[in-house]
Amino acid sequence: MKQSKILPYLVAAICSGGALNSMAEESANSATLDEVTVTGTREGRALAETPASIGIVKGEAIRSTSPKHPTEIMGQVPGVWVNITGGEGHQTAIRQPLTTSPVYLYLEDGIPTRSTGFFNHNALYEINLPMAGGIEVTKGPGSALYGSDSIGGVVNVLTRPAPLKPEAQLTAEGGENGWGRVMMTGGNTVGDNGYRADLNLTHTDGWRDATGYDRQSGTLRWDKTLGSNAVLKTVASFSNIDQETAGSSTISRDDYLNNPTRNYTPISFRKVQAFRLSAAYEKESADSLLSVTPYYRNNDMDLLANWSLSYDPTVYNTSNQSFGMMVKYRKDFVPYRSRMIVGVDVDHSPGSRLEKSIGATATGTGYTRIYTAYTTGATVYDYDATYRGIAPYIHGEMSPTDKLRLTGGLRYDDIRYDYDNRLTDSWILAGGRYYGHAADTSLSYNHLSPKLGATYAFSQNLNGFAAYNHAFRAPSEGQLFRPSAGAGTTDAQKQASAQANAASALGLKPVKVDSYEIGLRGKLGRGIGWEASVYHMTKSDDILSYRDPVTNASQSLNAGKTLHRGIELGLGADLTREIRLDVAYSYAKHTYEKWAVNPTTDYSGNEMSTAPRSIANTRLSYAPAALNGGKVALEWVSLGSYWLDDANSAKYEGHDIYNLRINYRAGKDVELFGSVTNLTDKRYAESASLSSGNPVYAPALPRTFYAGLRFNWM
Repeated sequence: MKQSKILPYLVAAICSGGALNSMAEESANSATLDEVTVTGTREGRALAETPASIGIVKGEAIRSTSPKHPTEIMGQVPGVWVNITGGEGHQTAIRQPLTTSPVYLYLEDGIPTRSTGFFNHNALYEINLPMAGGIEVTKGPGSALYGSDSIGGVVNVLTRPAPLKPEAQLTAEGGENGWGRVMMTGGNTVGDNGYRADLNLTHTDGWRDATGYDRQSGTLRWDKTLGSNAVLKTVASFSNIDQETAGSSTISRDDYLNNPTRNYTPISFRKVQAFRLSAAYEKESADSLLSVTPYYRNNDMDLLANWSLSYDPTVYNTSNQSFGMMVKYRKDFVPYRSRMIVGVDVDHSPGSRLEKSIGATATGTGYTRIYTAYTTGATVYDYDATYRGIAPYIHGEMSPTDKLRLTGGLRYDDIRYDYDNRLTDSWILAGGRYYGHAADTSLSYNHLSPKLGATYAFSQNLNGFAAYNHAFRAPSEGQLFRPSAGAGTTDAQKQASAQANAASALGLKPVKVDSYEIGLRGKLGRGIGWEASVYHMTKSDDILSYRDPVTNASQSLNAGKTLHRGIELGLGADLTREIRLDVAYSYAKHTYEKWAVNPTTDYSGNEMSTAPRSIANTRLSYAPAALNGGKVALEWVSLGSYWLDDANSAKYEGHDIYNLRINYRAGKDVELFGSVTNLTDKRYAESASLSSGNPVYAPALPRTFYAGLRFNWM
C-alpha cells in the first residue's frame, strides 16, 4: 500500500477506535494523561480533555490476562465489580449495587449491543471479549451522545483492526473441570482493503453440578479506504451460547461450607444467539468529520430461570431485531479551539415474548428444595413489543484559555413502545398462579438530558476535571409488560392482584439521575500514573424490586430516591525496570434516601443490599529478562462486606482472594502461559442474599489451574 493510502487509513481507523488500541499496546506502561479515549465523542480524544472518569484496558492487557470470564479483566478498572453467575454470565456493579437492572450501556465499537427495551445484564458474554482490541469503561452517566441506560456506566468493547501485513495467531488453552478454549485470529491489508477474522470456541463441564456451557463467537472486520480522507469500517459479529445457568444458584450456608458443588436448580438453562452487523462511514477534512453508521442486530434467548422456581416457575423465549442509524457531524473552529458536534440516533427494534408456566418436580422443602424435572404448562404471556427511539443531540467544546477546556451537551430522547398482546384474557390461571395482562397499548417517554464539564491542566503532569451529568433510563420491556404474578390468600385476591400488577407496571416512570463528579489525573516522570475521582449521584423515581420475605415474589416499583457516593483511585507505577504495581480501589456508599414499600415497611436510610463499600484490585508484575518479554503477575482481589437484604438484618463478610499468572515467550512465534485462580483455595461467594429469611450463597470457584499456548505467524 502506498504511503498516501496508509496515512488516511490509519487516521480513520484511529477515529473509529481500532488502530488506536493497537498502537497503545506497544506502550502498556504509558501514563494516564497520555491516553486517548474514543467513547465520549465516538472518535479519538485526549483523556486529559475528557471531563469523565474513564478506565482503559488495552488489548495487550486482555491477551496477557487471557480472561476466562469478564470478571478477570474488568476488575482492573477502579470501581468496577463484575461477578460470575454461570458460564460467562455476570452481574455488574459500577457506581451501583450489584444488579441485573438496565443501568449500564454496553457498546461494541460505540454501537449499543441491544436496544433500550431489551437489555441483558449478561451483555458481555454476547461480545467476543477475550479477543477484543481494548475496553473503555466510562463510569457514571454517559455524554450527550448516549441516552437511556447510561446511568452507572458505559462499557465500550473495541474490535481489533485489520493488520497492515499478513498475520495469524492460534491460542489453545485447557484447565480443570473440563475447561477448554481455542481462539484463532488473522488478517491482512491488500491495497485499500484490510481484513481481520476472529473465532472463539469455548467449552467447560462446570465445577458445580449441571453448570456446563458452550460458546462459539466470531468477528469479521473489513476496513476500506475511500479516497484520501474517507474510510468504511464494516463489522459483523456473532455469539452462540448454550449454558446451564445454575452457576448462580444459591445454596444453604451448610452446603456452601461443606458441599459447594451442590446445585438446587439443575433443570435451569439459557440459550442465546446474538448477531450484529454495522458499517461505519467516516469522511474527515481539516476541520470537520461526517460519520454515518447504519446497523442491524438480532437477539434471541431461551431461558428457564433458576431464581424464580420457588415462586414463579416459567420457561420463555424473548427475541428482537434492531434496525438503526447513528449520524454525527463534527465541525472545528479556530477561535478558542472550539468544536461542535450534532447528531441523531434512530433505533427501531421489534421484539416478542412467549412464556409458558412449568410444573416442577422437586425433593425437599423450603429454601433447600432441589428441582429435578419439569413439564411445560399453559402459556402465560405471548406478545409483541416494538421499541422505537429517536434522539437528536448537540455537543460543544471550547478553550477560553490554553489550560481550561469547557464542554456541554444536550440530548433529547423520544421513546415509544407499541405493545400487541396476542392473548385476549385480562388474566390467566396457570400452575395455581394468576398472571395479569394489559390490553394493546402504546407508551411514550420524552426526556431532555443536559451535560456540563470542564478540564484544567494545572501543569504538563497534572490535570483536573469537574462534571455534571443528568441521565435517565426508560423502563424495559419486561418491567412494563411482564408484571409479577398475583399474590394473596384466596383466588379472588390473587386474581385482583394480578390485574392490579399489570395496570401498575404500565405506569412505571423513567428513572432520573443527577451526577456530580470531580477528579484529578497525573503522572510522575515516565513510570508512575495515577487518577482519583469523587462522585455524588442521586436517582429519583428509581425502579426497585421489592421481594416478599415470605413468598420470595418480587414486584417492580418507582419506589423513591437512592443516593450513591464514592471515591475511586487508580495507580500504575514502574517500581523498577522489572517490577510494576497496579492498584484499582474504590470506596462507596449506596443508600435508600426514600423507600417506603408499604405502610409497615420503610427502608429509608438503609444501605442497599449487595453493595460492598470497598472494592480493590492490586497487581504486582515481575518481568525479568529470563522470561523473554513475559512476566509473572500476582493479583489480590478484595471485596468488602455487604448487606444481604434491604432491611440490613444480615451481612456477607466479604473476601480476599489471590490469583497468579505467568507468561513466557519461548521464541518469537511461541508463547506459553498459565494461571492459578483462587491461589489459597478460599471458600467465598460470587453473591449472597436472604431466602425465606435464611442466608444463601452462590459459591465461587475453588483453586483452579489453567495453561495454554499461543502461536504467531507474521
